[in-house]
Amino acid sequence: MDPIQSVVLAIVQGISEFLPISSSGHLILVPRFLGWEDQGLAFDAATHVGTATAVLLYFRQDLWRMFVAGLRSVTHREWNADARLAWGVVLGTIPVGLAGLLFKDRIETAFRNPMLVAANLAIFGILLWLADRYGRGRREVSDIQWKDVAIIGAAQALALVPGTSRSGVTMTAALALGLTRHAAARFSFLLSVPATTLAGLLAVYDFVSEPAAQEASFAMMALAVVVSGVTGYLTIHYLLKFIQKVGMAPFMVYRLVLAGVVVWAFA
Repeated sequence: MDPIQSVVLAIVQGISEFLPISSSGHLILVPRFLGWEDQGLAFDAATHVGTATAVLLYFRQDLWRMFVAGLRSVTHREWNADARLAWGVVLGTIPVGLAGLLFKDRIETAFRNPMLVAANLAIFGILLWLADRYGRGRREVSDIQWKDVAIIGAAQALALVPGTSRSGVTMTAALALGLTRHAAARFSFLLSVPATTLAGLLAVYDFVSEPAAQEASFAMMALAVVVSGVTGYLTIHYLLKFIQKVGMAPFMVYRLVLAGVVVWAFA
Protein backbone atom coordinates (compact mmCIF):
# COMPACT_ATOMS: atom_id res chain seq x y z
CA MET A 1 0.00 0.00 0.00
CA ASP A 2 1.32 3.44 -0.93
CA PRO A 3 0.63 6.80 0.80
CA ILE A 4 -1.95 7.89 -1.80
CA GLN A 5 -4.05 4.76 -1.26
CA SER A 6 -3.76 5.14 2.50
CA VAL A 7 -4.87 8.80 2.41
CA VAL A 8 -7.75 8.18 0.00
CA LEU A 9 -9.13 5.31 2.06
CA ALA A 10 -8.68 7.28 5.29
CA ILE A 11 -10.67 10.21 3.86
CA VAL A 12 -13.35 7.79 2.69
CA GLN A 13 -13.53 6.33 6.20
CA GLY A 14 -13.56 9.73 7.90
CA ILE A 15 -16.53 10.86 5.83
CA SER A 16 -18.52 7.65 5.52
CA GLU A 17 -18.16 6.55 9.16
CA PHE A 18 -20.47 9.33 10.31
CA LEU A 19 -22.62 9.81 7.24
CA PRO A 20 -25.27 7.04 7.17
CA ILE A 21 -23.85 5.50 3.99
CA SER A 22 -21.66 2.63 5.33
CA SER A 23 -17.95 3.15 5.85
CA SER A 24 -17.19 -0.57 5.65
CA GLY A 25 -19.06 -0.80 2.36
CA HIS A 26 -17.09 2.09 0.90
CA LEU A 27 -13.78 0.66 2.11
CA ILE A 28 -14.61 -2.50 0.19
CA LEU A 29 -15.96 -0.83 -2.95
CA VAL A 30 -13.42 1.99 -3.45
CA PRO A 31 -10.40 -0.34 -3.88
CA ARG A 32 -12.38 -2.53 -6.28
CA PHE A 33 -13.43 0.41 -8.44
CA LEU A 34 -9.86 1.78 -8.46
CA GLY A 35 -8.22 -1.58 -9.09
CA TRP A 36 -6.40 -1.69 -5.76
CA GLU A 37 -5.77 -4.80 -3.72
CA ASP A 38 -8.09 -5.13 -0.73
CA GLN A 39 -6.38 -3.40 2.18
CA GLY A 40 -7.69 -5.89 4.73
CA LEU A 41 -9.67 -5.63 7.93
CA ALA A 42 -6.67 -4.55 10.02
CA PHE A 43 -6.22 -1.36 7.98
CA ASP A 44 -9.98 -0.71 8.11
CA ALA A 45 -9.92 -1.00 11.90
CA ALA A 46 -6.92 1.34 12.09
CA THR A 47 -8.93 4.02 10.31
CA HIS A 48 -11.65 3.42 12.92
CA VAL A 49 -9.12 4.45 15.57
CA GLY A 50 -8.92 7.79 13.80
CA THR A 51 -12.68 8.29 13.66
CA ALA A 52 -13.05 7.15 17.27
CA THR A 53 -10.46 9.77 18.22
CA ALA A 54 -12.50 12.36 16.31
CA VAL A 55 -15.58 11.51 18.41
CA LEU A 56 -13.54 11.66 21.62
CA LEU A 57 -12.27 15.12 20.75
CA TYR A 58 -15.55 16.51 19.44
CA PHE A 59 -17.63 15.28 22.38
CA ARG A 60 -14.83 15.54 24.97
CA GLN A 61 -16.89 17.65 27.38
CA ASP A 62 -19.92 15.38 27.13
CA LEU A 63 -17.79 12.27 27.53
CA TRP A 64 -16.00 13.68 30.59
CA ARG A 65 -19.32 14.49 32.27
CA MET A 66 -20.57 11.00 31.42
CA PHE A 67 -17.40 9.42 32.80
CA VAL A 68 -17.59 11.33 36.10
CA ALA A 69 -21.34 10.71 36.43
CA GLY A 70 -20.87 7.02 35.66
CA LEU A 71 -18.25 6.69 38.39
CA ARG A 72 -20.42 8.52 40.91
CA SER A 73 -23.33 6.24 40.07
CA VAL A 74 -21.16 3.36 41.34
CA THR A 75 -19.36 5.02 44.24
CA HIS A 76 -22.11 7.31 45.53
CA ARG A 77 -25.27 5.78 44.01
CA GLU A 78 -26.01 9.11 42.33
CA TRP A 79 -28.05 8.89 39.13
CA ASN A 80 -28.64 11.68 36.65
CA ALA A 81 -29.03 12.05 32.89
CA ASP A 82 -25.27 11.85 32.26
CA ALA A 83 -24.96 8.66 34.33
CA ARG A 84 -27.83 7.01 32.44
CA LEU A 85 -26.26 8.05 29.15
CA ALA A 86 -22.86 6.69 30.19
CA TRP A 87 -24.27 3.30 31.14
CA GLY A 88 -26.46 3.37 28.04
CA VAL A 89 -23.35 3.65 25.86
CA VAL A 90 -21.64 0.82 27.78
CA LEU A 91 -24.62 -1.55 27.67
CA GLY A 92 -25.44 -0.61 24.07
CA THR A 93 -21.97 -1.79 23.04
CA ILE A 94 -22.41 -5.35 24.34
CA PRO A 95 -24.43 -6.71 21.34
CA VAL A 96 -21.90 -5.57 18.74
CA GLY A 97 -19.04 -6.90 20.85
CA LEU A 98 -20.61 -10.35 21.12
CA ALA A 99 -21.56 -10.41 17.44
CA GLY A 100 -18.04 -9.39 16.47
CA LEU A 101 -16.55 -12.29 18.42
CA LEU A 102 -19.05 -14.82 17.06
CA PHE A 103 -18.84 -13.80 13.41
CA LYS A 104 -15.25 -12.54 13.14
CA ASP A 105 -14.28 -15.03 10.42
CA ARG A 106 -17.31 -14.30 8.25
CA ILE A 107 -16.83 -10.55 8.64
CA GLU A 108 -13.27 -10.88 7.32
CA THR A 109 -14.22 -13.11 4.37
CA ALA A 110 -17.77 -13.85 3.19
CA PHE A 111 -19.27 -10.52 4.27
CA ARG A 112 -16.81 -8.55 2.11
CA ASN A 113 -18.92 -9.21 -0.99
CA PRO A 114 -19.96 -6.34 -3.31
CA MET A 115 -23.43 -7.77 -3.98
CA LEU A 116 -24.13 -8.10 -0.26
CA VAL A 117 -22.93 -4.51 0.18
CA ALA A 118 -25.32 -3.37 -2.59
CA ALA A 119 -28.30 -5.13 -1.04
CA ASN A 120 -27.65 -3.63 2.39
CA LEU A 121 -27.06 -0.16 0.96
CA ALA A 122 -30.51 -0.22 -0.65
CA ILE A 123 -32.51 -1.93 2.11
CA PHE A 124 -31.14 0.02 5.04
CA GLY A 125 -31.19 3.26 3.07
CA ILE A 126 -34.94 2.92 2.59
CA LEU A 127 -35.43 2.00 6.26
CA LEU A 128 -33.46 5.10 7.29
CA TRP A 129 -35.70 7.36 5.22
CA LEU A 130 -38.87 5.69 6.54
CA ALA A 131 -37.72 6.14 10.15
CA ASP A 132 -36.92 9.79 9.48
CA ARG A 133 -40.18 10.38 7.61
CA TYR A 134 -42.54 8.71 10.04
CA GLY A 135 -40.71 8.94 13.38
CA ARG A 136 -42.22 11.33 15.88
CA GLY A 137 -38.95 13.21 16.37
CA ARG A 138 -39.79 14.65 19.79
CA ARG A 139 -37.47 12.88 22.23
CA GLU A 140 -34.00 14.03 23.26
CA VAL A 141 -30.96 12.04 24.39
CA SER A 142 -31.96 12.60 28.02
CA ASP A 143 -35.23 10.75 27.31
CA ILE A 144 -33.53 7.49 26.27
CA GLN A 145 -34.67 4.51 28.35
CA TRP A 146 -33.09 1.08 28.84
CA LYS A 147 -35.35 -0.54 26.25
CA ASP A 148 -34.20 2.09 23.74
CA VAL A 149 -30.58 1.24 24.54
CA ALA A 150 -31.27 -2.46 23.97
CA ILE A 151 -32.90 -1.83 20.58
CA ILE A 152 -30.29 0.63 19.33
CA GLY A 153 -27.48 -1.59 20.62
CA ALA A 154 -28.91 -4.61 18.81
CA ALA A 155 -29.22 -2.51 15.65
CA GLN A 156 -25.56 -1.52 15.92
CA ALA A 157 -24.59 -5.22 15.77
CA LEU A 158 -26.13 -5.40 12.28
CA ALA A 159 -23.54 -2.89 11.09
CA LEU A 160 -20.88 -5.59 11.19
CA VAL A 161 -22.26 -6.62 7.81
CA PRO A 162 -20.78 -4.17 5.24
CA GLY A 163 -23.25 -1.90 3.51
CA THR A 164 -25.48 -1.56 6.54
CA SER A 165 -23.74 1.52 8.07
CA ARG A 166 -23.18 1.69 11.82
CA SER A 167 -24.29 5.31 12.07
CA GLY A 168 -27.12 4.69 9.64
CA VAL A 169 -28.65 1.70 11.39
CA THR A 170 -28.31 3.21 14.88
CA MET A 171 -29.86 6.49 13.68
CA THR A 172 -32.63 4.49 12.01
CA ALA A 173 -33.44 2.72 15.27
CA ALA A 174 -33.25 5.96 17.26
CA LEU A 175 -35.48 7.85 14.82
CA ALA A 176 -37.99 5.00 14.82
CA LEU A 177 -38.07 5.24 18.61
CA GLY A 178 -39.05 8.91 18.35
CA LEU A 179 -35.74 10.72 18.89
CA THR A 180 -35.04 13.98 17.10
CA ARG A 181 -32.52 13.96 14.27
CA HIS A 182 -29.92 15.73 16.39
CA ALA A 183 -30.48 13.38 19.34
CA ALA A 184 -30.33 10.29 17.12
CA ALA A 185 -27.05 11.41 15.55
CA ARG A 186 -25.52 12.44 18.89
CA PHE A 187 -26.31 9.13 20.59
CA SER A 188 -25.10 7.25 17.51
CA PHE A 189 -21.76 9.04 17.62
CA LEU A 190 -21.32 8.52 21.38
CA LEU A 191 -22.22 4.85 20.99
CA SER A 192 -19.48 4.47 18.38
CA VAL A 193 -16.67 5.25 20.83
CA PRO A 194 -16.31 1.90 22.66
CA ALA A 195 -16.90 -0.32 19.61
CA THR A 196 -14.58 1.51 17.23
CA THR A 197 -11.88 1.98 19.86
CA LEU A 198 -11.90 -1.70 20.82
CA ALA A 199 -11.89 -2.73 17.15
CA GLY A 200 -8.92 -0.48 16.49
CA LEU A 201 -6.97 -1.72 19.50
CA LEU A 202 -7.63 -5.32 18.46
CA ALA A 203 -6.37 -4.54 14.96
CA VAL A 204 -3.20 -2.97 16.40
CA TYR A 205 -2.64 -6.07 18.55
CA ASP A 206 -3.15 -8.40 15.60
CA PHE A 207 -0.81 -6.28 13.51
CA VAL A 208 2.10 -6.07 15.93
CA SER A 209 1.81 -9.76 16.82
CA GLU A 210 2.05 -10.74 13.14
CA PRO A 211 5.64 -11.78 12.31
CA ALA A 212 5.30 -10.53 8.75
CA ALA A 213 4.42 -6.98 9.83
CA GLN A 214 6.71 -4.38 8.29
CA GLU A 215 7.57 -0.82 9.27
CA ALA A 216 6.23 0.58 5.99
CA SER A 217 2.81 -0.97 6.59
CA PHE A 218 2.74 0.46 10.11
CA ALA A 219 3.55 3.90 8.70
CA MET A 220 0.61 3.69 6.28
CA MET A 221 -1.73 2.68 9.10
CA ALA A 222 -0.48 5.55 11.27
CA LEU A 223 -1.05 7.98 8.40
CA ALA A 224 -4.57 6.62 7.97
CA VAL A 225 -5.33 7.17 11.67
CA VAL A 226 -4.38 10.86 11.42
CA VAL A 227 -6.18 11.56 8.14
CA SER A 228 -9.38 9.70 9.10
CA GLY A 229 -9.40 11.49 12.45
CA VAL A 230 -9.21 14.99 10.96
CA THR A 231 -11.75 14.16 8.25
CA GLY A 232 -14.08 12.56 10.78
CA TYR A 233 -13.99 15.58 13.10
CA LEU A 234 -15.02 17.92 10.29
CA THR A 235 -17.72 15.51 9.14
CA ILE A 236 -19.32 15.35 12.59
CA HIS A 237 -19.39 19.15 12.83
CA TYR A 238 -21.13 19.71 9.51
CA LEU A 239 -23.36 16.63 9.58
CA LEU A 240 -25.12 17.64 12.80
CA LYS A 241 -26.12 20.92 11.14
CA PHE A 242 -27.00 19.35 7.80
CA ILE A 243 -29.39 16.65 8.98
CA GLN A 244 -31.38 19.08 11.13
CA LYS A 245 -32.22 21.14 8.05
CA VAL A 246 -32.38 18.54 5.29
CA GLY A 247 -33.07 15.16 6.89
CA MET A 248 -32.12 11.70 5.63
CA ALA A 249 -33.62 11.68 2.12
CA PRO A 250 -30.34 12.65 0.35
CA PHE A 251 -28.56 9.73 1.99
CA MET A 252 -31.27 7.30 0.89
CA VAL A 253 -30.96 8.53 -2.69
CA TYR A 254 -27.16 8.23 -2.58
CA ARG A 255 -27.36 4.69 -1.19
CA LEU A 256 -29.84 3.58 -3.83
CA VAL A 257 -27.74 5.07 -6.65
CA LEU A 258 -24.56 3.50 -5.29
CA ALA A 259 -26.29 0.14 -4.90
CA GLY A 260 -27.35 0.33 -8.54
CA VAL A 261 -23.80 1.16 -9.64
CA VAL A 262 -22.41 -1.77 -7.65
CA VAL A 263 -24.91 -4.21 -9.17
CA TRP A 264 -24.13 -2.90 -12.66
CA ALA A 265 -20.38 -3.17 -12.09
CA PHE A 266 -20.17 -6.53 -10.33
CA ALA A 267 -23.27 -8.54 -11.29
